[in-house]
Amino acid sequence: MRFFIQLSYNGKAYHGWQNQPDAISVQEILENALSTLLQQKIAVVGAGRTDAGVHASQMFAHFDIVAQLPDNLIFKLNSFLPKDIAIYNITPVNDKAHARFDALSRTYNYRISTRKNVFNFDYAYTLQKQLDIEALNKACEILLQYKDFQCFSKSHTDVKTYNCKVMQAEWNAIGDELVFIIKADRFLRNMVRAIVGTLINIGLGKMEVEHLHEIIESKDRSKAGFSVPAHGLYLEGIAYPKHIYL
Repeated sequence: MRFFIQLSYNGKAYHGWQNQPDAISVQEILENALSTLLQQKIAVVGAGRTDAGVHASQMFAHFDIVAQLPDNLIFKLNSFLPKDIAIYNITPVNDKAHARFDALSRTYNYRISTRKNVFNFDYAYTLQKQLDIEALNKACEILLQYKDFQCFSKSHTDVKTYNCKVMQAEWNAIGDELVFIIKADRFLRNMVRAIVGTLINIGLGKMEVEHLHEIIESKDRSKAGFSVPAHGLYLEGIAYPKHIYL
């Protein structure tokens, strides 16, 4: 039987979601915990992969098991797992449901702290400069006009297409933070961090809003802005069709 598992994690200590040969990953820790508690080898398939240092407020993965799940498995997992990984739900789904390929959309947030804060320097990018919110949101309107985002993709990425359907992109001021929200059907490697770095240049007045058209149409990563640090990025949500659930 197949199950979806919903979790969150603080990515600071991990080399991303996906298993790595010489580095610790969230996937490895979760697989080890499930295998130990269920007393059989369990492999999990994630909804996607987050880079080293990126956090997830909501992540999904699926795993298969023939036996019945033990009572209180969520409680047992949370007791067994390290404090920076939390399990929220384990839900039965149909046998063909896939955590990655059935996802309808993914939403990321990027947090920028506009003043020095000793309590969140590991969880938001500190940028003590004035950004033009109006210009940032005008640039977001341009993002919604395109599908090919090769200019924001990490070089030498093995993908069949650079097309992504961006459904939402906006900036909001929340207290001493600026939060960028972007929602799409899929994301390329490093895409969100490259978009944020490019938009920061626009917000600082280093680049005109309309220049974003030229950057995107160039399909050239060197034309876009810098990649912001990973620790400000959060996978916030993943949406699935209702029919996959039992």
